[in-house]
Amino acid sequence: MGSHRNGLSKERFILSVDVGTTSIRCHVYDKEAKIKGSCATKVVSLYPEPGLVEMDPEALWQGFVIVVKGAVQDAGIHMRQVEALGISTQRSTFTTWDRKTGVPFHNFISWQDLRAAELVKSWNRSCTMKVIQGTMKVLHLLSRQKRFLAASLLVFSTQHVTFRLLWAITHYKQLSEAVAEGNCCFGTVDTWLLYKLTKGLVHATDYSNASTTGIFDSYQMCWSGFLCSLVSLPLSIFPKVLNTGHHFGSTDPSIFGVSIPIMSVMADQQAAMFGQCCFDTGDVKITMGTGTFMDINTGSKPHTSVAGLYPLVGWKIGSEVVYLAEGNAADTGTAINWAQELELFSDVQQTSAMAYSVPDSDGVCFVPSFSGLQAPLNDPKACASFMGLRPSNTKCHLVRAILESVAFRNKQLYETMLRETNIPINKIRVDGGVCTNDFVMQLTADLFGRKISRPQYCEMSCLGAAFVAGLGAGFWRSQEDLKKLQTTDKVFMPRGAAQPGRAAGHLNGEYIPVLQSWERAIRRSMNWYSKP
Repeated sequence: MGSHRNGLSKERFILSVDVGTTSIRCHVYDKEAKIKGSCATKVVSLYPEPGLVEMDPEALWQGFVIVVKGAVQDAGIHMRQVEALGISTQRSTFTTWDRKTGVPFHNFISWQDLRAAELVKSWNRSCTMKVIQGTMKVLHLLSRQKRFLAASLLVFSTQHVTFRLLWAITHYKQLSEAVAEGNCCFGTVDTWLLYKLTKGLVHATDYSNASTTGIFDSYQMCWSGFLCSLVSLPLSIFPKVLNTGHHFGSTDPSIFGVSIPIMSVMADQQAAMFGQCCFDTGDVKITMGTGTFMDINTGSKPHTSVAGLYPLVGWKIGSEVVYLAEGNAADTGTAINWAQELELFSDVQQTSAMAYSVPDSDGVCFVPSFSGLQAPLNDPKACASFMGLRPSNTKCHLVRAILESVAFRNKQLYETMLRETNIPINKIRVDGGVCTNDFVMQLTADLFGRKISRPQYCEMSCLGAAFVAGLGAGFWRSQEDLKKLQTTDKVFMPRGAAQPGRAAGHLNGEYIPVLQSWERAIRRSMNWYSKP
């Protein structure tokens, strides 16, 4: 082989795969963290009935293998030049399978799925919950431990795995039989992929993925025996929880021709946070993709929230644990894609210019709530709506109203985060497809009164998982080295001078009435559906 002689094949690379909600993509990174090759494929969501969202485990696995082979081919390198593999995945989407045969009992049940909504509602209203909340309040008063305060405010949500899993166990006969026989494996997307990559040798997850399920105790750093006994979930089905940076095992050589060490497994938002080098307390990352996820690094302590911000493990590398608090809005990209389907515009790139082409939205308000409203409103029955429509409205007004709603939700999440965490904000970085929209970014910076930085490449989950895998493999030395590899495409500075008693960037108050009427529109959209 000629490439040996000219030294090309000595160069090493990190492979990283991000399994998102709409696509699976793989990037090949070099030492400078530049992308040498890529490959992507679509994730096909299945909607067996309204409110149900599933994915085929076998199709997801095939897609994973295809993008890895495709990216390596695209980079023009050999599999044996791959130093390590990192995996980032969508969170709280799970399946279960037979421990002996490895065959799934059902499709992946997506984090977006609402089949457990009634179950969640009845639990949240139950006497048991009231008793637990009361007991926890007393424990908090006696011990002053914040985790009891968190538990006293606990409400379940459909985004957590807990009740979707309970639903599956009660509805799938084979699954409940396997649970009874101790023959069942539970896994989020990462766990299923690890299982397949190692031909069934590894049944594991990492702390970042585990902490997003709602079944994990971030204070004790283990699966919650208390919660499992409370709702009768069997602890035996859960995977082993390992460090985010860890040698999870190696890929079976039959899959890619060589065996590749799997050196990181990470939940996508936490991975994006790491990719943005938000390593310090007070660093904020906003990912605007299918949904908006706003995360703040809360340091070495889990943050206890009263408004639906969720305390997550960001990552555990060695003995160091970093915690995040997160707020999310589910329908960011969804709303923009929907507008495109309606042909309000043909190319997403046009939307920023369309919004800027009119001085305001002409009284139109858009409520982005195709799957309910999350923190701080927490109403799964809210509907999406346009309000204040007039005959004079053009497509540009409607597009502007949609983009404004994305920035307004950002502001809601940001203010909740400031109020709840009391942590001084260090820096704010954005990523995800929607962050390429200058209108949304500038308005967000104005409303926050803060500078916001956007990287050159907006796919940060992939980079984050690559960074963690690369650190573990000795490909990169330290987090300080990673910061030097960071790129910035554009910095958005807030416009509008600060006035006494008011934060900078309110554009001298011109957005206050618009925000107020949008908040009115939100209230009118709430509690719309009798059945979620």
